[in-house]
Amino acid sequence: MGKGTMTMKRLALGLLFLLVLLVAAAWVLRPQIGERLFAQAVEHAVSRDVIGDLPDGMHVALCGSGSPLPDPTRAGPCSAVIIDGKMFIVDIGGGAVRNLGLMGLNPGATEALLLTHFHSDHIDGMGELMLQRWAGSGRDVPLPVIAPEGVEAIVDGLNAAYAADVQYRIAHHGEATMSPTGAGGTAKAFPLPEGQDQTVVYDQDGVRITAFSVAHKPIAPAVGYRFDYKGRSVVFSGDTVKLPIVAEACNGCDLLVHEVLNAEMVGTLEKAFDNVGRKRMVKIMADIPDYHTTPVEAAQTASAAKAKMLVLSHIVPALPLGYLDAYFMKGVNSDYDGPVVLGKDGMLFSLPANKDSIEQGDLL
Repeated sequence: MGKGTMTMKRLALGLLFLLVLLVAAAWVLRPQIGERLFAQAVEHAVSRDVIGDLPDGMHVALCGSGSPLPDPTRAGPCSAVIIDGKMFIVDIGGGAVRNLGLMGLNPGATEALLLTHFHSDHIDGMGELMLQRWAGSGRDVPLPVIAPEGVEAIVDGLNAAYAADVQYRIAHHGEATMSPTGAGGTAKAFPLPEGQDQTVVYDQDGVRITAFSVAHKPIAPAVGYRFDYKGRSVVFSGDTVKLPIVAEACNGCDLLVHEVLNAEMVGTLEKAFDNVGRKRMVKIMADIPDYHTTPVEAAQTASAAKAKMLVLSHIVPALPLGYLDAYFMKGVNSDYDGPVVLGKDGMLFSLPANKDSIEQGDLL
């Protein structure tokens, strides 16, 4: 055996011994390494200020792009509109508030919550949003909840349900930290004037929000919203069948965020439930397509509206595998020439003030 070979073997053995020592040290020093990693992660999370770092304009973040159907990758319906340091939340489904935290969007920055309708999957995160906004911001006024008439009972019920919790937190942290006047929510109900399909529900500091009626029968009232700020515009369809008023409300808008249900895929679910004798679920799967919009219909609406970009959200059914996306979107590009995005939690769309560009990012 040559000297070169002996030297290489000794070097390999030395490196192996060093590797074993490093692994052993890492194992023994796990508490210390974990302490350091945790401190670094906390420093990054606490110092992160997504809202403060955003430039002037309108920014739309998907805090929940799912539906009531279980989906490991999507929270319930929720979109955040961020303008000049203020955050407006459109619907607040289950898991969405925790997504806000993961995305670096402080719930304390919430200016108002807007509800499109009162289906459970659109309101079941309200209690958590009210709590996090109050506890995390030092607010001394409750969360304004802008919604059609009927929202009063929902807000009153949640305020009652959280009343004991509010008192616990005031007693624990003190009134200087947890203002007794800032907890819960305040209903800001609006009617749709007779004979009109649209009404302005917020108009302050250059931000204008218009509500418009949609069709989600038998659920009523049901609305969508249009946001306008410094030459940029975003429209949220709310839950609805394909409807001309959505295109009319958009009318060349920059971003159209439209709910979607793939009826063919839901039909497959219906057959599967039928095969195992789950008749109740067969009935539900048969019913739900009649008050939602298919991806192709949403594309047709975007085309009629001359929307600059279409974002699909409130995804039904769940898409646990990315491989299913193309099947879900089948036929969409034939009906709309603009960019189409299948919404996923954490997506961010930025519309700089007084420009035409739409920049896309990811906060998760």
